[in-house]
Amino acid sequence: MKHLRHALFWIVALSFSYIPLSAQRQPAFLQHLHDSWVDSLMNSLTIEQKIGQLFIVQAYSTDGKTPDGVLRDIHRHEVGGVIFMQGTAPRQLEMTNKFQEASPIPLLIAIDGEWGPAFRLKNTPRYPVQMALGAIQDDSLIYQMGQEIGQQFRRMGVHINFAPVSDVNNNPNNPVINYRSFGENPDKVARKALLYARGMQDAGLLAVAKHFPGHGDTNVDSHLGLPVIKHDTARLNAIELYPFKKLSDQGIGGMMTAHIQVPALEPNTKLPASLSPNIIQNILINEFGFGGMIFTDAMNMHGVSQLYSPGEAAVLAIKAGNDMLEIVPDLDQAVAAVSEAVRTNRIRPEAIDQHCRKVLALKKWMGLDARRTVEPENLQEDLNQPGYELTRRRLHEQSLTCLINREHSMPLMRLDTLNVAVVSIGRTSETAFQKMAARYTKVDIFNLKKEATTAEVDQLVKQLRSYNLVICGIHNLNLSPAKNYGTSSAMKEVVQKLKHKKLLVSVFGNAYALDKLSGIETADGLVLCYQENQITEELAAQAIFGAIPTSGKLPVNVNAYFRMNDGISLPKIDRLKYTIPEEVKISSAYLERRIDSLANLGITQQAFPGCQVLIAVDGKVILNKSYGYYTYNKRREVDENSIYDIASVTKITGALPALIKLYDEKKFKLDMPFSFYWPPFRGTNKEKITSRQILAHQARLKPWIPFWQNELKNNGNLRTAVFREQPDNNFNVRVSSHLYMDHRNIQRIYNEIKESPLLPRIKYTYSDLGFMIFPKVISELSHSDYEQFLKKNFYQPLGAYKLTYNAYQHFPLDEIVPTEQDDNFRHELIRGFVHDEGASMLGGVSGNAGLFSNANDLAKIMQMYLQFGHYGGGSYLDSTSMAEFTRIQYPQNENRRGLGFDKPFIDNDKNTLEHAFPAIDASPESFGHTGFTGTFVWMDPEYKILFIFLSNRVYPTRNNNKLSRLNIRPAMHQVIYDALLRGPQEH
Repeated sequence: MKHLRHALFWIVALSFSYIPLSAQRQPAFLQHLHDSWVDSLMNSLTIEQKIGQLFIVQAYSTDGKTPDGVLRDIHRHEVGGVIFMQGTAPRQLEMTNKFQEASPIPLLIAIDGEWGPAFRLKNTPRYPVQMALGAIQDDSLIYQMGQEIGQQFRRMGVHINFAPVSDVNNNPNNPVINYRSFGENPDKVARKALLYARGMQDAGLLAVAKHFPGHGDTNVDSHLGLPVIKHDTARLNAIELYPFKKLSDQGIGGMMTAHIQVPALEPNTKLPASLSPNIIQNILINEFGFGGMIFTDAMNMHGVSQLYSPGEAAVLAIKAGNDMLEIVPDLDQAVAAVSEAVRTNRIRPEAIDQHCRKVLALKKWMGLDARRTVEPENLQEDLNQPGYELTRRRLHEQSLTCLINREHSMPLMRLDTLNVAVVSIGRTSETAFQKMAARYTKVDIFNLKKEATTAEVDQLVKQLRSYNLVICGIHNLNLSPAKNYGTSSAMKEVVQKLKHKKLLVSVFGNAYALDKLSGIETADGLVLCYQENQITEELAAQAIFGAIPTSGKLPVNVNAYFRMNDGISLPKIDRLKYTIPEEVKISSAYLERRIDSLANLGITQQAFPGCQVLIAVDGKVILNKSYGYYTYNKRREVDENSIYDIASVTKITGALPALIKLYDEKKFKLDMPFSFYWPPFRGTNKEKITSRQILAHQARLKPWIPFWQNELKNNGNLRTAVFREQPDNNFNVRVSSHLYMDHRNIQRIYNEIKESPLLPRIKYTYSDLGFMIFPKVISELSHSDYEQFLKKNFYQPLGAYKLTYNAYQHFPLDEIVPTEQDDNFRHELIRGFVHDEGASMLGGVSGNAGLFSNANDLAKIMQMYLQFGHYGGGSYLDSTSMAEFTRIQYPQNENRRGLGFDKPFIDNDKNTLEHAFPAIDASPESFGHTGFTGTFVWMDPEYKILFIFLSNRVYPTRNNNKLSRLNIRPAMHQVIYDALLRGPQEH
């Protein structure tokens, strides 16, 4: 049998991928077996004290739980260690220090932290469950996770983590292992467990593989009974035992023995593996050559406690070869029984010495000979570092597994063709999944409770009839098999009744739950997320929209439709990704502190009542934050859906993309006289002005014309021949909530521009006038309505549905941030109508102003610019055209402008921040624009930075120039470069 076992191990090992880490045949702590500190203690301890060192007692750090029982065990039996259960990290640290101070011999502190501290402790990092990690293809992240978990636990004073679970789970009904396993392939389980363990041990934490000899193929919970693994030795060697053999070979520090019965390895059906010399001594120690720490699983579990008294179980566990016993039900009885067994030579004193020496050697390796207590200062901050969150996000992202993608339904393309409903089943309020989907395009939100009736399901299906795409999230599932993994008849009914629609489904739960969702295999798209939290919900939506790729592979066999290693790779298509600053190597704490400070400065100094700030680097949104209120009365807070008048940012958001597209199509030429496209200029002083000159603000045009002032009577009132408070067939140009203009007056505006004098010499002079005409030119050249041309070719395909003219027509007023209290022209608070008077007299649709947006939707067109015409899998503009429009046109006479786009000051890097524009470090290739209402957008292709700032600094009056005086926008912009190029340590 022994030769057969070795042969099978060798055969399986041939397929095992080499672990790119240095091999350790024996655990590192064994080097301290004969350390002088260990020898000294061994020489001074009585046999009773040595026995005490072999027990680990449990403690709770939950508020209100008393540690008196643990202190009693420490004083009475000088136990070797404490295992902490549920609670909080600060309380656990406090109790750890108290226990260490009370113990004559330093204590080993242990914990079950299978997916990090959050497995037991509140408000601590929670990494993905092991089934999710089993789907990941880049296992180096698992090593990094192990390192971080090691760092977190050591920071808390913990020395032993009873992880990783190294069982091969091949039974969907396993109630105790299941999602805690890396999967069904022993090769992959071994590799991932080893990397996890190596990471922890490289951080100084002892890793303990469990549950030897393999707890994966059972439908009995060993907490409640004694599971039986009935396979023969060939199968056990190839599957169950294989990961533990590999981990033993590679130097894992600890093994935990399971309360399971394995007849092929232990013929005594009353003897669990945890108490079996055949399994522990003969196989694990002698055959595998394992020299590390051997721990029992909790001795109060029914798999052993229903068979033996606490005393007898303890004696059998030590005789079998376990070094330390965890959570015996009656410590007094157990210690007494072991002492009696030694006295009667049932247990040899040398065996106690051997176990105790290993315990002390481990304590020496942990540095407990020098220091026991742990500093409590900044514990929560240390445990919740943003870098740890980044690893968690990356692990979740790489675990996402696409199992169905019929006709390449994902990632979603042609957003303008989609009428989208996002349904969350199992949740009654808006979910993170739905919120994230809404960032990418216009969606309608529906929710259905988990136990909905058939009538409620039918009502939902009826409501969804008009949608050509339904994105469905399945929520509120169980990770364990209980109640069919938490699935409900309503979940199955919705999927089955929508099978004739375009249906994309995300399942936030255990892979095995798929088998309980009959009909889900008919969906057009299916993404499995393995568990439910804000990160997985947001990432699932991002994957569906192509902001992130998917690469996960199913780690288990589910049913005939979903098999192990299934997984379709979804590509990313360069839509904005939403993540944290650390992903682009920026400190989130530093970035938010600096941006928050500047935003709050502007608010407290009343430079603006509120603002939105969006920052993206390399296509990743790392800050999308709102500050303050709509007005100074603080009745409505700004949020990411608040819509701002973007003023002159309209120039590069409205007229400019249309002109670049027409330029791409050879319908618009930059050096052709503009009068070729606008005949009224022919025969005037503007006949030879080129489009290039107008776009670069070098056409000698006046900056602006106060058109509305020309319609005033001597008494200051508006001429009723031009403006009235009620509309009719002629007075149908709405300029405010109660004011209408005669549409024939628009021609007078164009005539005033035509007849206006030119400036005396050619130089850079910013002007609105040419941009007011561009929409008419664009309509003529495109043979379509200007606004519809923009929506059809840009805004709707980009999913930018909050980017629009005349916001009052499309959104509730309470979503629109007001601009100025206009006491001269329109005599009202301007809200939803364009602030710019000239644009308002053109019906709110102009090339110089008029567009509204929130920062999120504005970012889509700006990111398209930054990607030189490409976004979301579509090509909107030619990259060579973008290069032409974004370069300085007339540097010879100190004109910094591109075509439509603003550019940094020439020699900007030589200025101080107070005199720079925009930021000192903005590259010469960067471009953007500002807006009169207090808006600013800037793109830098060299550093791949996008910065958007939206405010209503003109509330309540345009005479408020504090935004410029305080230099808030360039200062915020510079913060990004400081964070990216120099980091917080230099500031």
